Amino acid sequence: MLSKKKLVDFKKILQGRLGELLTEADRTVKNISETDSENSSDPTDQAVQELDRNRLLRFKDRERKLIRKIEKALNRIEDGSYGGCESCGAPISEARLKARPMTTLCIDCATEMESEKAKSRLFGGETGASEAQESEGEEDEEAQGGS
Repeated sequence: MLSKKKLVDFKKILQGRLGELLTEADRTVKNISETDSENSSDPTDQAVQELDRNRLLRFKDRERKLIRKIEKALNRIEDGSYGGCESCGAPISEARLKARPMTTLCIDCATEMESEKAKSRLFGGETGASEAQESEGEEDEEAQGGS
């Protein structure tokens, strides 16, 4: 398992990233409020503003999911389960934790889950639907820089 020093280091990384995301979320809410008050009478401008707003809201939803994953990782640090794979129980490598400190899966289980997700997409089945949702969270981490 991870030493106390390593856990403290990961906790600082996670708290820093969480702070960044929360600050950005506050800034976005203020910007959306300001943008809503700037309504244009031109239908084309209104459509562009609406598209931009929808794109921003989708991006922020991904950030919200990432915030949740970070909070869960911080809770795992507190309860002593951080660094263990939720699927197989094996320790998650430090290299993986450095790349994705909020991950819950070792590389083998994450790879297997991605394979199940790809099969599900390929064959249109329900195989791995719950795994695909967890894997989607992993993709969210990538979208946010994979800190």
